[in-house]
Amino acid sequence: MNIKEATTITEVMQCLDEIIERSKIEQCAIGLFATLYREVTLQIKNGIETGLFENPERMEKIDVIFANRYLKAYYQFKAGEKPSECWQFSFTKGEEYWPIVGQHLLLGINAHVNLDLGIACAQVSTPESIFDLHSDYNKINEILSNLVNGVEECLVKIWPTLTYILKLSGKIDNFFIDFSMKTARDGAWKYATEFVLLPENQRESSIQQRDIKVTRIARLVSNPGYFVSTIFKLIRLFEKGTVADKIIELSKVQYNPITKTVETPDCIVQSELKTI
Repeated sequence: MNIKEATTITEVMQCLDEIIERSKIEQCAIGLFATLYREVTLQIKNGIETGLFENPERMEKIDVIFANRYLKAYYQFKAGEKPSECWQFSFTKGEEYWPIVGQHLLLGINAHVNLDLGIACAQVSTPESIFDLHSDYNKINEILSNLVNGVEECLVKIWPTLTYILKLSGKIDNFFIDFSMKTARDGAWKYATEFVLLPENQRESSIQQRDIKVTRIARLVSNPGYFVSTIFKLIRLFEKGTVADKIIELSKVQYNPITKTVETPDCIVQSELKTI
């Protein structure tokens, strides 16, 4: 199995570009999360270069460790080997017809943030230094939070009448933001502060237990109940374009750190930065 491993944030972006291009060719929805992840990585890279983070060297180290967990899972899956349970579930759904774009993104966020992020933060920290990371951790959250607002605009473009569906059910409107931005981020930080305290011989067991819990969340995202699932299937039937088209549309989401807005094609979504 040929697993590519990044050593710098630039190499992380190069690997993501390869996954995105391969996904376009294969018409594989795995490329949707990779596209969002690339934009997050780009903004973190820009933040490192412009002094956004208190400790830029540590932030790049976290980013590379974090990304390599995703890359390893991706290449394992593509080689027919079994990655962690939550990534196996996410990638398998990426090759199925019924999940909508929002679900594909949530499945990726769930696996990468709820499982991988806490581990990456703990691996560059000690029990004494972990809380020194919290300020920079929140700055990553600001970037991700604002990008997600732009993603919702792109989902409407993929299926224009989604706006009317969202008005019919506030639950669906909040499903994406509430899960990805609140539950995942808070859970990842809590896990990081717990994981960093564990002795080395207990860490693998902890990861396996965490993986089981994260996979349960993935199953909920995939099947959120009869009513919401029915609406999602209706959305899926009328989504515009091929998988490659959707990846291209999603790639247009960009966060402007100067104006503090999320820019999408033909629109700008104002979004005030918040530290959570």
